[in-house]
Amino acid sequence: MYNIEEPELKETRQGFADALVELGKELPELVVLGGDVTGSVKTNLFRDAYPDRFISVGIAEQDMIGTAAGLALAGKIPVASTYGEFATGRPFDQIRQSVAYAKMNVKICASHCGITVGPDGATHQSFEDVGIMRILPNMTVLTPCDYNETFNAVRTAIKSKGPFYVRFYREKSPNFTDIKKEFKIGKADTLIDGNDVTLMASGLMVWEAIVASEMLKKDGISARVVNVNTIKPIDKETIIKCAEETDLIITCEDHQWMCGLFGAVAEVVALYHPVKMDYIAIDDTFGESGIFFSELMSKYKIDRTAIYNKVKSHLKK
Repeated sequence: MYNIEEPELKETRQGFADALVELGKELPELVVLGGDVTGSVKTNLFRDAYPDRFISVGIAEQDMIGTAAGLALAGKIPVASTYGEFATGRPFDQIRQSVAYAKMNVKICASHCGITVGPDGATHQSFEDVGIMRILPNMTVLTPCDYNETFNAVRTAIKSKGPFYVRFYREKSPNFTDIKKEFKIGKADTLIDGNDVTLMASGLMVWEAIVASEMLKKDGISARVVNVNTIKPIDKETIIKCAEETDLIITCEDHQWMCGLFGAVAEVVALYHPVKMDYIAIDDTFGESGIFFSELMSKYKIDRTAIYNKVKSHLKK
């Protein structure tokens, strides 16, 4: 079903940029704001295509969000983009007051999230952004897993009303979803069925869960893989179904285990159908520099091998 050995590799940030350029033709009210990393997040492609609809605010993330809120109030569709750490941490007050509280039609699209920004080190690795965004009322939080899904998620977010946070990555990663598949907000996607364990993954970790499922299959273990591409609103129906049909749910994310995907899933499980749970995630620590993000994934135990070992340890018990 999936080309495990030689998957196509593409940048999710390119999916974001391509969606922006395409939507620029359809939506004359679309405006993009950049925070001094235009080339890095690839908003330069939109700038070159529509120079009169691009605003560079420099290293001033608070101003970027405030300006975006003002543009939304004026009837525009503003997309504010920078690195995940700086898109959520620095302007939190402005996001809370001017965007979420005011229900402004602002789209915050964050690149260089999680572990893939390895060479830039702990200060640039956003392991807390999903938690920061999902606690805000009125905020929708999307975590697409590859180029195709990022392209579709960005299109959906921009064409939907209200505040959105969309998270994606810098480095190339496997591109395996169907570009023609509609992105449905709040609906998780079961990629592989199974009845021994459910692996609920988001973003970069979806592919790791797919590979781990194939590894477990060789040991006679049936692992269900669910792509949770919307953290808020979370898909309660799918989570409850997985809890009812498997005895174990393990969440997989390149984010702190607190407040992210694990927190969102665990809240549903605790309220509606308690079942054994565990997580593959950053374990209450900051990151560090690393030339290859795959090495960091291995060190912090958030790769396919870690998923495989976690499942095996639970099933032995």
